[in-house]
Amino acid sequence: MKPQRIVVGLSGGVDSAVSAWLLREQGHEVHAVFMKNWDDALDTGWCSAAEDLRDCEDICATLDIPLHRVNFAREYRERVFAAFLSELAAGRTPNPDVLCNREIKFRAFLDHALALGADALATGHYARTARTADGHVQLLKGLDPGKDQSYFLHALEQRQLAPACFPVGALPKREVRAIAARLGLVVHDKKDSTGICFIGERDFTQFLAQYLPAEPGPMRTPDGECVGTHRGLAFYTLGQRQGLEIGGRRGGSGAPWFVAGKDRETNTLIVVQGSDHPALLAAGLRASKLSWIAGEAPALPYRCSAKIRYRQADQPCTLLAIDGDTARVRFDVPQRAVTPGQSVVFYDGEVCLGGGIIDAAGD
Repeated sequence: MKPQRIVVGLSGGVDSAVSAWLLREQGHEVHAVFMKNWDDALDTGWCSAAEDLRDCEDICATLDIPLHRVNFAREYRERVFAAFLSELAAGRTPNPDVLCNREIKFRAFLDHALALGADALATGHYARTARTADGHVQLLKGLDPGKDQSYFLHALEQRQLAPACFPVGALPKREVRAIAARLGLVVHDKKDSTGICFIGERDFTQFLAQYLPAEPGPMRTPDGECVGTHRGLAFYTLGQRQGLEIGGRRGGSGAPWFVAGKDRETNTLIVVQGSDHPALLAAGLRASKLSWIAGEAPALPYRCSAKIRYRQADQPCTLLAIDGDTARVRFDVPQRAVTPGQSVVFYDGEVCLGGGIIDAAGD
């Protein structure tokens, strides 16, 4: 690839830092941009932005590349956070990182990068791209199976992927850290961020309580027996074990309790005992808001694999009839905790085909 001006989204982490160095070593004119996506006014004392910015300044000084700053807090609040709260209030479990990639990093940020005269945009995602013979861009899995992040990028369109590059997508994480250490980058041993980006290491329930009202209701078994009281359906997700606070019961099995469903009409949380309870399993699902990397759906029925959560092993399945932007998915093996609001992402080998939002479990 001939030398280009490439704008790198620098997060203050090791992956984007090494991405910037790799591009500079390839002879490109590299500019780093630090995005502020969370509004301090919405917070109550926790925010890593200041620390991340200091790390970005150190990285850019070490690599001798310019650093720009941009504030997308308004866009994030309107396009990501509002949708996140709306979905939770509806009893679903959204994945804001998918929406952030589509609406912020590869829309608002992409527009900003192009305004800076960029030929391409780079991030530290563990993913890859490839061109087909007809010029379409494919999204491929990152080569490190433990770090592949194509799941979070499945909702991108051709125009968003065309100028994108993922420099660390072909590297294992250990090599990325080794490069950073060799370069003396301050972030070479910085802990990876986990969980939802704007919540970070904070308690999820305490954070949500600032924005969603507590609406306590009964916790019942599928047979209708009341075994406790929940804080509000929005604070729980299917398959959840921790935080149920169900005490021991006379004659009970002693097995742990799990969330198996939500009944919004009666404000009831359905719970079961045992991780392999039949109520936790589903042979298929229905998904909507489908997006396809190639721009169109494959011919159906279609044999492929799918993930219903990040880092899940590929699950063989059949994509069935699509009505508009809705699809049915039947799995070869029943899946545990199929969660409405989460993303189901489809793969053909290493190629990410696209995905959608899970509406409901089904047969």
